[in-house]
Amino acid sequence: MGFTRAELETFRDAVVPDLLPGPGRPLRLLFVGINPGLWTAATSTHFAHPGNRFYPALLLAGIVERRIDPAAGMTDADREHLRARGIGITNVVPRATARASELSDDELRAGGAGLAALVERARPSVVAIAGITAYRTAFGQRRATTGRQPDDWGTSQVWVVPNPSGLNAHETVETLAAAYAEPARAAGVLT
Repeated sequence: MGFTRAELETFRDAVVPDLLPGPGRPLRLLFVGINPGLWTAATSTHFAHPGNRFYPALLLAGIVERRIDPAAGMTDADREHLRARGIGITNVVPRATARASELSDDELRAGGAGLAALVERARPSVVAIAGITAYRTAFGQRRATTGRQPDDWGTSQVWVVPNPSGLNAHETVETLAAAYAEPARAAGVLT
């Protein structure tokens, strides 16, 4: 599936629903993107851009047990596979843009407050936020580094992991898989 630039632009400011396990199912690991890209909004699938390495990294790490190709839109079976493993996906800022750099610091801080409220309600074991710069801004942690953060949010561990976007050129599928495996082990998704 492909989109023209004009088609993608029609999805600017759209909101992609959170992917959460649902009632009676534990939320072990909540992955958090910065905000949806236009391709994600067009397919209603988190981390959907063909150049994004999120799902290949999850597969390589063993966090998911089957290939997920979200570029055309995640299937119901794909969503169920994630939910059954206790994996959820959301964003710091819900509105879609072409690039995360289009977000203001105020939007990131407001989104951070919204994320903290979601975590308080959903109570994941681990929150893994993909993007150190956005994390620093959204949560006022200017000196934060990637990895486990010193302060939990209630009963939830907080981790910052590398952004899987193709724009983050110094990361590879292999380095992303290694980084994502750490919070997945902490959450009990991996042993």
